[in-house]
Amino acid sequence: MDIKKASKLGAKDNAAYLITSDKDISSKDFSKEEITYIKKEIKAEQKQITINRLTNLVYVIVLTSDTDYKADEKARIAAHNLTSSLNQAKIKSVSIVSNLSVTGAFIEGIALTNYQFLKYFSDKKENTLNSVKVLGNLKPAELVEIQNTADATNFAKDLVNEPQSFLTATQMAKEIKKLGKEAGFSVEVFNKKKIETLKMGGLLAVNKGSIEPPTFSILEWKPKNAKNKKPIVLVGKGVVYDTGGLSLKPTAKSMDFMKCDMGGAAAVIGGLYAISKNELPYHVIGLVPATDNRPSGDAYAPGDVITMHNKKTVEVLNTDAEGRMIMADALSYAQKYKPELVMDIATLTGAAAAAIGHYGVVGMGNAGEKTMSKLKESGNNVFERIVEFPFWDEYNEQLKSPIADITNLGNGSGGSITAGKFLENFTNYPYIHLDIAGPAFLHAPINYLSKGGTGVGVRLFYDFVKNY
Repeated sequence: MDIKKASKLGAKDNAAYLITSDKDISSKDFSKEEITYIKKEIKAEQKQITINRLTNLVYVIVLTSDTDYKADEKARIAAHNLTSSLNQAKIKSVSIVSNLSVTGAFIEGIALTNYQFLKYFSDKKENTLNSVKVLGNLKPAELVEIQNTADATNFAKDLVNEPQSFLTATQMAKEIKKLGKEAGFSVEVFNKKKIETLKMGGLLAVNKGSIEPPTFSILEWKPKNAKNKKPIVLVGKGVVYDTGGLSLKPTAKSMDFMKCDMGGAAAVIGGLYAISKNELPYHVIGLVPATDNRPSGDAYAPGDVITMHNKKTVEVLNTDAEGRMIMADALSYAQKYKPELVMDIATLTGAAAAAIGHYGVVGMGNAGEKTMSKLKESGNNVFERIVEFPFWDEYNEQLKSPIADITNLGNGSGGSITAGKFLENFTNYPYIHLDIAGPAFLHAPINYLSKGGTGVGVRLFYDFVKNY
């Protein structure tokens, strides 16, 4: 989708006017009869009013006069409704006329709603809308930023929606290189031999059941004017498909959508794309350990003891707790950068999804109240709200093993927290863990959040780094 600034509205342009009340309606834009009709519809509490001028369609979108983050979300939802109407009317281009503070969120809502994943359809029914012109208070640079960030989110959706028949760990590394070249961040990919040299036991153990080799990708955006002396490191779980391994997933249909188990990796990749494409003045590194998790004659098994990258030993109680195994090696590797802050993101536990559903992100960590507060603020800004769980050391009691340093599974109580505490064992820096098991993949669309991959985490990371 092409989003551009426009200086004037053509007589036959399809247009949408964003208003908060009938006081925003100008006689310059509407006839006397149209104004009367609009006021009547507003009184009837209509939020999207359509005027057919025969040569073009004009929409009046009534939004709240509030200016908080909830108002931004309402604008995104209103944009979703408009986008659906525009595509239904087979409109190719629309001009948005607005001086409201929520205009940016509205444009973002259009770009996110208009997303489609049609790669594998033989008969592609593409949305007609492909161009948005903006008249009003937004500057051209702001529109470029919105476009880049929406594109990054949609790229992440593509990655999540790709089946494992295409998106192997090796292919994911190739996709990262392609996006890095486009956005401007550097990429280094470790192959299996290098991963073995680094003794990343967790990643190698999970990969044992696969015929596809693992990869470990390092994404780096380091501008000359970086404001942070020590980097921010983002770590994303890249399990491209998860059967559960020998601890085969027992629940009906639980494997049907496990291509989404690399949603954390997609968030990091999309986040680096948005950060570098918009040239944020911060040094940011992304780490993506990638493999699939399958059962085979050589697969790692419950009872195995694995020596990790940081030399800690882990007793495997369940091979379906594989995400934390590959993430642990990446978190340990992150220590070499002496980072200012590390945040990981993963579709890690059913416990997180069970606790809060798709409505938000489960967060926890030891980075301090100020940092978590800023991250929560970013979560509100992009409406990927964060629910902070406790990170008490007492949860480590569940991870004690009789034969190794720790186990890879708690006793079932506070499962999302024990997963986070497991990962903390591989850190020595300020750390935040984000569990996106609930919102990463939807079985039905919810407003501007498309069915399938949602790209959750991309806009969250971008907003956090932008306002760091």
